[in-house]
Amino acid sequence: MNRIKVINEPSELVPMLRSVDTPVKREVLKEVTLEWRTADEIEEKFGHEGREAIIFFEKMKLVEMRWLSKDGNYPEKSYHTYYTSFNINAQWPVYEISDVLTAAMMGDEEYSEIESKILAEVGKDGKFSGDIAETLGLSSTMLKSLVRRSVKMDYRGHRIELIKEEK
Repeated sequence: MNRIKVINEPSELVPMLRSVDTPVKREVLKEVTLEWRTADEIEEKFGHEGREAIIFFEKMKLVEMRWLSKDGNYPEKSYHTYYTSFNINAQWPVYEISDVLTAAMMGDEEYSEIESKILAEVGKDGKFSGDIAETLGLSSTMLKSLVRRSVKMDYRGHRIELIKEEK
């Protein structure tokens, strides 16, 4: 089945740009495009960074998951790319696209610093995104782009909430 990801909002570019920002992420993405792979198979082939890439892709909704049983063992989560192509409708004001590109290309250390500030504002119960943007002096596009880059938080409507980790 052909699934096309239509990108209508500038901040939706962040996951796309971040999904191929390292050689390992690029290779893992290629691997799960070809066939279903478990996180253990990915980690065995690409190391811990490969497993982190799968977690990132899952949060960004770039991969789908299904339970797969191999050799009569217990079923394991396996992953495959969700989309076969992308359609980018790109007509945005310069100030918005510059926020998106800044968030996507920001160094890990700088991003980690601002992510910590956002997480502190979000707290354990979540918070309205407009309040966070105002408190931190960020545009709504910049905040949305930064949150979309994170694997620790996500938007739920107009609120930003922590992502609950699976045990």
